[in-house]
Amino acid sequence: MNRLFDRAGHIGALEALEFDILVIGGGASGLGVAVDSASRGYRTGLIESGDFANATSSRSTKLVHGGVRYLEQMQFGLVTEALEERAILCANAPHIAHDLAFVVPRYRWWEGPFYGVGLKLYDALAGKRSIGASRLLSREETIAAIPGVREDGLLGGVEYHDAQFDDARMALALARTAAERGACIANRVRCVGLVKDDGEVVGADVRDEESGRCFRIRASIVVNATGVFADEIRRFDDAKAATSLVVSRGTHIVLPRAFLPGDHAIMVPHTDDGRVLFVIPWHGRTLVGTTDTQVERAELEPRASSDDIDFILRNAGRYLSREPQRCDILAVFSGLRPLAKPSTEPNATSSKKVSREHSIEVSPASLVTVTGGKWTTYRRMAQETVDVAVEEAVLDVRDCVTETLRLHGFDPSATAAAGLPDARRMYGTDRVALDALEQQDPQLATPLHAALSITGSEVVFAVRSEMARTVDDVLARRTRSLLLDARAAIAISDRVAQIMATELGWSPQQADASATAFREIARGYLPA
Repeated sequence: MNRLFDRAGHIGALEALEFDILVIGGGASGLGVAVDSASRGYRTGLIESGDFANATSSRSTKLVHGGVRYLEQMQFGLVTEALEERAILCANAPHIAHDLAFVVPRYRWWEGPFYGVGLKLYDALAGKRSIGASRLLSREETIAAIPGVREDGLLGGVEYHDAQFDDARMALALARTAAERGACIANRVRCVGLVKDDGEVVGADVRDEESGRCFRIRASIVVNATGVFADEIRRFDDAKAATSLVVSRGTHIVLPRAFLPGDHAIMVPHTDDGRVLFVIPWHGRTLVGTTDTQVERAELEPRASSDDIDFILRNAGRYLSREPQRCDILAVFSGLRPLAKPSTEPNATSSKKVSREHSIEVSPASLVTVTGGKWTTYRRMAQETVDVAVEEAVLDVRDCVTETLRLHGFDPSATAAAGLPDARRMYGTDRVALDALEQQDPQLATPLHAALSITGSEVVFAVRSEMARTVDDVLARRTRSLLLDARAAIAISDRVAQIMATELGWSPQQADASATAFREIARGYLPA
């Protein structure tokens, strides 16, 4: 057992200690804040009501990017900042994030100079942080780069570079990095109220969702980083707090690799609603998305609508030689974007008009709430949030060190070009522990399903070293089995539960309950 990431030990510490900074929320924003705070030497605690990256942060388009579409909106500062952060993330976690070449197919003569000039500007904004220069491709070069592209009327393409990653694996790397630097972290611990002294927020009342036991955590300052659920925490502070977010649903579908058998991605520059669409190779599959549909309320398991799925199939089909059908879909997943509502547009109804830039708010009672943002700029967002928290709590000022902080599992040899399967490359230096488990018990090296790479060793490791507590934790986030093939993930849920039962001491009834709960969730990942 990795005692640095032992849940029982971390919960005991959360209850016993007093912290400088307590973070509520274990997604990209909260984990980034915990890493920044702990690495500066502040006593740091973090609680997550579900699992790490359980919601929005595990359901992204899996890209670390500057935002090509922001060029059209003339948001050059936002693009430049994101390109800088892209380079930092790739340098600090090369086992998780890597270069990915994109091609914009050209079917009209003017698209070459139009997109070519725009992407040269993208290169220029990246400057020394560039990970590859853009270039024009001939028809033949385009077909070679993206086999499966619709060839009828194809004139050529424009190639540019961005980066790709695995969002849930990145979240785990952040959680373990924070723990290694002294942070106390636990999943399935829910905030049920805020603690105040003389009108100031100085902690949180929480409930361990596994045992049902309640306890209090005290801190000099509390950071609310709960994404689409941020307003719920804000209303613990002020019951009359106004809504601060616009919530948008982004949907993706996963198709077999045959739809995009090469190593390049396709960027569809204009869809029916004016957004861009990506068709991306990911973990041996083809990932397509995303949509942008405003929703009325936040849900932990948002479901894709039939219109969302039809939109993706229709727009992707215009650029693929074989039009994907519903029967081709291996999984469909949706995430909710917590977009900061502009103060100048308090009644905004179009989420596409809301910037992805983050906002940091401090309430009169000193609750710090961070909202908005995206994975690419999580580190910068965390740095600014900790700076605000330190100033508000009058803590000793210490410099941020995350720009050069290597994340857990850092392994410069585990790059996309190393020849390792994606599933193992993402573990970085933790591959040694997986190999050791398989040497001790060779049966653990066997994939649990012919359509998936997950092995018994990965299940055991997820429980012992990655705080996995449910079958869903393992199949949805520690491995990406649910997103890669929902039917196959359902088929192995009982087997995964049996392995976890041995590790966690579950009764047969507990194992069955965890597998059953997972299957209920997984059915929502199958297209209607």
